[in-house]
Amino acid sequence: MNGPDEFDDRGAPGGPGERPRIPSPRAAAEDHGPLPDPPPPTSDLEDGGPEPASGHSAAPAVRPVPASPAAPAPPPPPHKVLKSLLGAWALAACSPEETAAVEAHLTDCASCADEALRLRDAVGLLHPADSLDLDPLLRSRVLENCLVRRPARIPVPEWATPYDAEAAKLDALLRDMGEAEWRAPVRLRWFQGERPVERETTVAGVIGHLMTVDGMVATALGLPDPLGGDVPPGTPGPTTRTETYWRTAGEEPSPLATHGPWRDQSHALIRTVSFAGGSVGELSVPYGGFRLPLCDSFLDRAFECWVHAGDIADAVDYPYEPPAAAHLHQLVDLAARLLPVALADRRRAGLASPARRLVEAGAPGRTLHLEVEGSGGGHWYIALDSPAALGSPERTVAHIALDSAEFCQLAAGHVSPEEAAAGQNGERDAIRDVLFATASLSRL
Repeated sequence: MNGPDEFDDRGAPGGPGERPRIPSPRAAAEDHGPLPDPPPPTSDLEDGGPEPASGHSAAPAVRPVPASPAAPAPPPPPHKVLKSLLGAWALAACSPEETAAVEAHLTDCASCADEALRLRDAVGLLHPADSLDLDPLLRSRVLENCLVRRPARIPVPEWATPYDAEAAKLDALLRDMGEAEWRAPVRLRWFQGERPVERETTVAGVIGHLMTVDGMVATALGLPDPLGGDVPPGTPGPTTRTETYWRTAGEEPSPLATHGPWRDQSHALIRTVSFAGGSVGELSVPYGGFRLPLCDSFLDRAFECWVHAGDIADAVDYPYEPPAAAHLHQLVDLAARLLPVALADRRRAGLASPARRLVEAGAPGRTLHLEVEGSGGGHWYIALDSPAALGSPERTVAHIALDSAEFCQLAAGHVSPEEAAAGQNGERDAIRDVLFATASLSRL
């Protein structure tokens, strides 16, 4: 046994005459990462061990916590499954687990990475289906934006802008139609006398009808007549001109014979009145049995263009928007201004109640208050007893309230006077006469 001053070769007490050896420092546990939290101390009493001696505290026993074995990672899905998920991944429709698996696979598989890139680019092109119909305000916004930068040297007259806009909308609809749709049957409806009338034609036939009636305005401006040498004698009205065109062109005129000529004629009309100056609006346009100033003729043609474009859209099952509010107001105003004359014509034909005799010369007579609600609406006072008189709010004997769309459908002959859901108050005869006079404004 060694003495207390002797050390062995490990730094422990050895033999006599040997120098003591100092052990090298040991590495700290912190050098290999943070220490784990120690478990709560437990006493020997809790473990059933001996009770410590009095006056001495026993050091808590630290027991190592056995590490739980790590669960083996699930194998990745096979290549075929991951490739089938690329479409859903591009649409961001995968679950988080599927997304992680696909993205891990894309780092190792070049073919799938290329396919995923193509699919992600294709997703960027997807968007909800939009209507091919032009926004009614698109043309106005574009023109306004252009005019802010440079005013138009030759602007379109205000009374011609509704026709310009409606012709552009109809042209856009026709450009989207296939050849078979041009032969689709279209039902034209109007009101004649006391009953509705209808006539069936094709899309091409409707465009031919519009072109032929627009020809009355064209000839008044010195432009060529689309009927050429087939113009009937005298001053034919819209119906006679249309029947002549259908008879010479056949029941189914070709799209090439109608779309291009109609579009060119509408452009020529707008261009001519724009260069002609402000006084051209007072030029008289014959409509057979009556005449209209050129400014009102353009509003009339805008109304017909919109109505028949709606007939075409219904035939090919396509949505079609009404005119812009400012344009619709001009069209409603024209119909309201024509009502006293239409009422007088029905009275001469025995289809309306007789006018009341005026108490004194120059008196305004009875008035009907026409209230048109909604977009493009307003208030008009219709003279009931004289087409030359102006309606006076003080002489109002009846009131009719109609939505703007319903009023236009009534004026187009698409709704009968009995079916018009109007708010009515006052003299029943006056209300009936004005509703029927509104429907009589329609024609082929």
